[in-house]
Amino acid sequence: MKGIRKPFIYAMIHAMNNDRIRPKKSLGQHFLLDKNIVEKIVNVAHIMPGETIVEIGPGRGIMTRRLAEVAGQLIAIELDNRLYMYLKEDLKGITNLELIHEDALGFAYEKIPGEFKVVANLPYYISTPMIFRLMEVKEKITSMTLMLQKEVAERIIASPGTKEYGILSITVGYYCQPRIEFYVSRNSFSPKPNVDSAVLTLLSRKTPRVQVNDPKLFFKTVRASFSSRRKVLKNALRVLGVSDEMTRLALERSGIDPKRRGETLTIEEFAGLSDTLFDMFHKGMIK
Repeated sequence: MKGIRKPFIYAMIHAMNNDRIRPKKSLGQHFLLDKNIVEKIVNVAHIMPGETIVEIGPGRGIMTRRLAEVAGQLIAIELDNRLYMYLKEDLKGITNLELIHEDALGFAYEKIPGEFKVVANLPYYISTPMIFRLMEVKEKITSMTLMLQKEVAERIIASPGTKEYGILSITVGYYCQPRIEFYVSRNSFSPKPNVDSAVLTLLSRKTPRVQVNDPKLFFKTVRASFSSRRKVLKNALRVLGVSDEMTRLALERSGIDPKRRGETLTIEEFAGLSDTLFDMFHKGMIK
């Protein structure tokens, strides 16, 4: 290889090693290829100097390198041992990077000092449970910039009365202000998935969108209302263990037609209904 520059040789070796790491279908891996998309994601994340960033599923590290350039500290959590070992070697010169080999769903985000932002290209198969997990530590997260399956992102921003509207829409809307930043073609990944993606920003609310007397009862009421999308509320709410008569009375006091379905209620109407049920429980009207 006389006459060939060392940096060129190293680049060839890196590319060969990168190509050997085949995506695991069992982990829903689709590696992002487009650096322009990476730049757009970093831009919409509005990362300020000194901020801590958590990246979930860094993959081959295409976004990890760019995040490390703008973050104060970067914590990258990778489950796949092959990728972890590859990144550990490939990114060893990045001093503000902490690479963690762990399942992101079980990671103790509570132990991260101070507040942080999440920036991630989430594997499709864990996107919804991952969002619910992050909601559990919402007090520590200032924002999330997530690349998700397009359909999941549209469920999150869905409005009442649409088929996409559901528990995910209400849960995220309760804690965050969601917006879709832009869409990403399936052609930007290897292997190419069967669906397009969307980059979604979730800005954490300082206080929930609605104030309720009992958040647990609020979410219990929401889940009951969506337990069967075809059932009208007076039937769906039976899973709460409330009699038909008391259910009818609670809906009447909340100004909600018992023949409506859960998918038609706004988050404010759910709040009013759960507070009415709370009041009836505490007055002994419901045992």
